[in-house]
Amino acid sequence: MSGPARRPRRRLDQPREQVLAAAMATIAARGLAGLTMAGLGREVGMSSGHILYYFGTKDELLLQTLRWSEEQLGADRRTALARRVPVRARLDALVDLYLPDGPGDPRWTLWLEVWNRTRTADDAARERQLDLELAWHRDLVALLVEGASDGTFRAADAERLATRIRALLDGFATHLVVGLPGTDPATVRGQVAEFLDETLTPA
Repeated sequence: MSGPARRPRRRLDQPREQVLAAAMATIAARGLAGLTMAGLGREVGMSSGHILYYFGTKDELLLQTLRWSEEQLGADRRTALARRVPVRARLDALVDLYLPDGPGDPRWTLWLEVWNRTRTADDAARERQLDLELAWHRDLVALLVEGASDGTFRAADAERLATRIRALLDGFATHLVVGLPGTDPATVRGQVAEFLDETLTPA
C-alpha cells in the first residue's frame, strides 16, 4: 500500500521500538495473558488505538515483537559464532542461545504463541516467521558443514541433520518453557550434548 496512510510509520520508528520492548517486558513479567493493547499503551504513553493503527492487529504486534527479539538475539549469535574456538564449542554456544532459560521464558513463550496463530495466519506472515527460523537453520548447517570438512564431525547431509537437530531442540524447548515436571535446563542441555556426541562423533 502506498500514499499518506504509510507516511506516519517513518516518524514512529522510535516509538515502535518502545512498543516492542514494552511488549517483551510485559510478557516476561506477566505472560501473554497480561499483554493487552490498553496496558501496553499505558506503558509507552500511547492510546491502544494508536498502537493498533501502527501494527494493525495483535497477531502482527506479536510477530513484530518476536522479530525484534530475534534481532537482538541474532547479534549475540553472530558474536558467538565468530569466536576463534573449535567448531563444537560454537555449536554448543548456538544450542545454549537457542534453548529457553526455563519455564516462562518470554522469547519462547512468544514463539509458542506465534506458532499457534500460524494456523490462521496469511501466507506473508508465515513467510516472515519462516525467515526467523531459517536464520538459525542456516547457521546450524554452516557449523555442521565446517565440522565435517575438518574431521570434527561425522560426514552427513547437513541440511537433513540440521532439521532433525532443530526438531529436537524445539521439542525440549517446549517442555522447558511450559515447565513440564522433571524437565530443567541443565538436564535438557545434557541430553542435547549427549545426542550431538552420539550423532556427530566420527566412527
